[in-house]
Amino acid sequence: MTSLDLDIIGKETEERVRKYTWKDVILYNLGIGAQPDELKFVYERYPGGVQVFPSYACIVGGGGFPRFSKKGIDGARFIHGEQMIKLYKPFPSEGEIKVKGVCENMFDKGKAAVIHTRISGRTIEGEQIFDTKYVHFYIGEGGWGGDRGPKAETLDPPEGKDPNFSITYKTNINQAALYRLSGDYNPLHIDPTFAKRSGKFDRPILHGLCTYGHATRAIVYGLCEGDVSRFREFNARFTSEVYPGEALTTEGWKENGRYIIQVRSERGTVVLGNAYAIID
Repeated sequence: MTSLDLDIIGKETEERVRKYTWKDVILYNLGIGAQPDELKFVYERYPGGVQVFPSYACIVGGGGFPRFSKKGIDGARFIHGEQMIKLYKPFPSEGEIKVKGVCENMFDKGKAAVIHTRISGRTIEGEQIFDTKYVHFYIGEGGWGGDRGPKAETLDPPEGKDPNFSITYKTNINQAALYRLSGDYNPLHIDPTFAKRSGKFDRPILHGLCTYGHATRAIVYGLCEGDVSRFREFNARFTSEVYPGEALTTEGWKENGRYIIQVRSERGTVVLGNAYAIID
């Protein structure tokens, strides 16, 4: 029997306020690979203030999660499967954002549960900034006889067609050590002993949302000419691990008003797939 609280489905959390400063923004931007020459993302005195990469929604939105289980969540079995962000307007350089979350659904896959969570952020004045959606697989928590859920849309790059853009960023060997300071302190990303104990990795891996942030940065430069106000939506599935120090290549193919996105590591492994982006 699952330990998940199925009664929370459809119920919104209480509104919470997340405060951040320009220092938090710059730390995050550096954590997803921003370089010193990207002044508008790393310099607080940039005209108009430091700019914020859209994937910062994942950091702010993290404060709006419902409580899925009264017994607490076992992080070793709670796997991040997909991530979506939808941006309505750029983040201010600093300020306060009201966040509210809702567990949209829980699907029963037998050996695992699939949990869909949507978290929204608004300014103190009530103007919407973002929606973000998280999909998690909770291993060992299925089997309650619930709906298995819809089949996901398959998004693959068109065969034989060159991408409309291709950008490669090399992550730093200290990328996970830096990114974790934005709020994800899972020891899997810093502690070699913990990583080996997982039985799956021989050393710490990069945060999935750090890889997602690198891809967001590539989309901002590759499709938006560095203008975050043109960024609208990015949805991706986490398909493989990344190790700090590896190069990541983000590519996009225009198709039916959006771009099919794929991210590969230097080993040739697809690490973000079944993905799309929408820009203005």
